[in-house]
Amino acid sequence: MLFNKISLGGADMKFPSIPDKTPFTPLVVMELAEDTNEEAVTWLTSRIKDTQQRDGDNFLSMAECQFIVKHELDTLRARGETHVPGYPKIRLYPGKSVVRRIQSKGILVQIFPLHDKEELKRLSSMWYQNVQLSFQPLDDIRHYFGESLALYFGFLEYFTLAMVPMALIGMPYYLFDWEDYDKYVLFAVFNLVWSTVFLETWKRFSASLAYSWGTLSRKKAFEEPRPGFHGVLGINPVTGRQEPVYSSTKRQLRIYLVSVPFVLLCLYLSLCVMMVYFSAEGLVLGLHDEEPTFWTSLLLYVPSIIYAVVIEIMNRIYRYAAEFLTDWENHRLESSYQNHLTLKVLVFNFLNCFASLFYIAFMMQDMQLLRQSLATLLITSQILNQFVEAFLPFWLQKRRNKRVHRRSGKVSPDQELPFDQQVMLEADMSTYLGTFDDYLELFLLFGYVSLFSCVYPLAALLAVLNNVTEVYSDALKMCRVFKRPFSEPGADIGVWQLAFESMSVIAVVTNCALIGMSPQMKSYFPDSETQLILVVATVEHVFLAFKFILAFVIPDVPRHIQIKLARVEFESMEALKKKVMYTVESVNTEPVDKVATRFTVCTQL
Repeated sequence: MLFNKISLGGADMKFPSIPDKTPFTPLVVMELAEDTNEEAVTWLTSRIKDTQQRDGDNFLSMAECQFIVKHELDTLRARGETHVPGYPKIRLYPGKSVVRRIQSKGILVQIFPLHDKEELKRLSSMWYQNVQLSFQPLDDIRHYFGESLALYFGFLEYFTLAMVPMALIGMPYYLFDWEDYDKYVLFAVFNLVWSTVFLETWKRFSASLAYSWGTLSRKKAFEEPRPGFHGVLGINPVTGRQEPVYSSTKRQLRIYLVSVPFVLLCLYLSLCVMMVYFSAEGLVLGLHDEEPTFWTSLLLYVPSIIYAVVIEIMNRIYRYAAEFLTDWENHRLESSYQNHLTLKVLVFNFLNCFASLFYIAFMMQDMQLLRQSLATLLITSQILNQFVEAFLPFWLQKRRNKRVHRRSGKVSPDQELPFDQQVMLEADMSTYLGTFDDYLELFLLFGYVSLFSCVYPLAALLAVLNNVTEVYSDALKMCRVFKRPFSEPGADIGVWQLAFESMSVIAVVTNCALIGMSPQMKSYFPDSETQLILVVATVEHVFLAFKFILAFVIPDVPRHIQIKLARVEFESMEALKKKVMYTVESVNTEPVDKVATRFTVCTQL
């Protein structure tokens, strides 16, 4: 692998000398600090450089080549070095990740893959530049950004289309029967069926996408240690190779003695903030009841708006704390790291975003306040997310682009920059942190729609409008605002599928409870609240049983894909049999005892 190193020091850029006869396609940039010691540069170059050129232009895409480079850098670990050359105080230990070490000490500033300008222009024109009612070019997104990001945009599109029936049914409920709460029972029932069918059909659609991309049968039986994993150098009993070893007991102690108490403390603080919100809500209601005016009616929305802003701020602060704790827990595998991080974030975000709604619905039993709070939280969070995640980064990047073009003498931002200037421009771009926050936003949106939309039917319509703008804003960010992310292979949306399914189970309980609280249901059991509770619990169990039966009946993988996978497996077995037979025949000229020995070995294989 010929790896191309580029050292960036402010505006001073040093490019390696490249022989004219060597085909050179820049793939990945490593930006080093301006005052990096030359001895360290030489050592790092020797560790990452491969003298053998490997040509994969006709087989691998540029994104796949960049992924391979990233994997090689992530698995680059210290061997016999005791310190970074040129930096005696920066110690190295056998098995320590070299890239993580020099990055944490400020020698390495960043690593990022380069954009392909021609491919990016073509993708942008098909994706977001022309606003039109059409499906996203998922195959082209996958080719340029990788499967994981393409699956996110596929899920975003599928989620948006799935909410259209909810939005169409919800509009007449909102416009004509706003105060007729009993008729929302039918909407709640439809809500329950919709959430189950949506998630099950999505699994089939994602399986079709993964099959067409060749990742459906991708197995994760063995994972390499994640780059951030550290420990004493030992021997992996599976591979027999040297790698860091860390005690699982120490990890469990860190989780249960530090991480869990911290999460519980954050949940307690979230509940305290919620009670402050209800106090402010009560104060404003008291002022409005004493002297109702136009201004006091507007004042009624102020506590909910402030609370929605505080929720977003707390979610973002907690996210950084959760990442720090999960890093500190030192998980060996990336999948384990993602599972623990996702669990921490989801638990807090669920309580922080929905606790007030549950309190209003089931403790205060104030449907008017529930509608108002849900609408305010939903609209405010959408406006904040669009501003923070789309408009602000795009505006900042536009200013950076103008500065770079002025410095290079280019008048128009559309003019192509020289290669060194283009690298500097991409180096200043924001870094895309992955699909975690994007899925989290959709998860919370799914919660607002599935949990309480029966009392606020416009929730689905607002979610559809949000997602339509999200498609274009996210596409714009990926192509114009962020550095190109390293591609990641994937066959599904991972742990987020389980998260959405868990939310749909909670939605069954919530909607059944709301149905039981309706005046219509209470009129059937005027003298016995116990009977009402038993009926509601029975209905809830019936819906849960229906949900699980539906999930069982609908196959996760379409039948025609199952047949194709089975055929591939059959052909692979046939090819293996032919190889075994050829091996046996090739040793027939040897003595009988050797033939028998070889035949035994081949059949075992």
